[in-house]
Amino acid sequence: MTHKPELLQARYGIPNFQIDGELNSCLETLLSHRSIRAYLPQPLPKGTLETLIAAAQSAATSSNLQTWSVVAVEDAGRKERLSQFAGGQAHIRQCPLFLVWLADLARIRHVAQSRGLTHDGLNYLEMFVTAVVDAALAAQNAVVAAESLGLGTVYIGGMRNQPEAVATELGLPLGVFATFGLCIGYPNPERPAAVKPRLPQAAVLHRERYAPLEAQDQALNQYNQVMTDFYQQQQMEVPGNWAQHSAKRVAGPDSLSGRDRLHQVLKNLGFELR
Repeated sequence: MTHKPELLQARYGIPNFQIDGELNSCLETLLSHRSIRAYLPQPLPKGTLETLIAAAQSAATSSNLQTWSVVAVEDAGRKERLSQFAGGQAHIRQCPLFLVWLADLARIRHVAQSRGLTHDGLNYLEMFVTAVVDAALAAQNAVVAAESLGLGTVYIGGMRNQPEAVATELGLPLGVFATFGLCIGYPNPERPAAVKPRLPQAAVLHRERYAPLEAQDQALNQYNQVMTDFYQQQQMEVPGNWAQHSAKRVAGPDSLSGRDRLHQVLKNLGFELR
């Protein structure tokens, strides 16, 4: 066991921030997470992909239905096309391994159909939510595993910008949806990434019952200043503070990068969402 208060201080952007107790190597890996958007062209060691998937499959899954799958993409041309679907993000092209995590109800439908069993429950919103949660839990296990091996990662929500195009590119059957992507590779040391501070625990941790929203104001104001300082330190041009930036991101359908169509797109992809 070790004690590295600087990890907690970086995570919250607050000098002298401490929590009682010590940190083990797993906690250090978790607290050190940062989004990597610049990768070396170095290939991953043999067996890395399979190791990451084993870690992903060790995550919890609702009722052991395992309603997720993943497509591993290493082909340069396919990464280029997926990059364009996600708004031209260069790190998708750079990373040696790009994983597309799928909410997958097609497999369990096939299991039922091939045995002459009913499967109407798959048409309800609950099962779609279950599949998305399963995929997210599995992916986060893979992220922790990758970072424990010295690799860098970044999630790509842009897979939802043009989900029909992604489905065609990856050959997805009806009932399978690309929830997000994940870049994996060795970080480029010439473009180091910093740990981005998170909201104070006072804004997200509720004890017994959800606290009034007004009670979060002090923590939110503190975080606005923390993030303003962080952006300045990183020489990032982000207009306004965190609150303004976040409100702009949810201002209306035009701010959703094409994802305002998601309900209809999901129906087109075979999800009834009753």
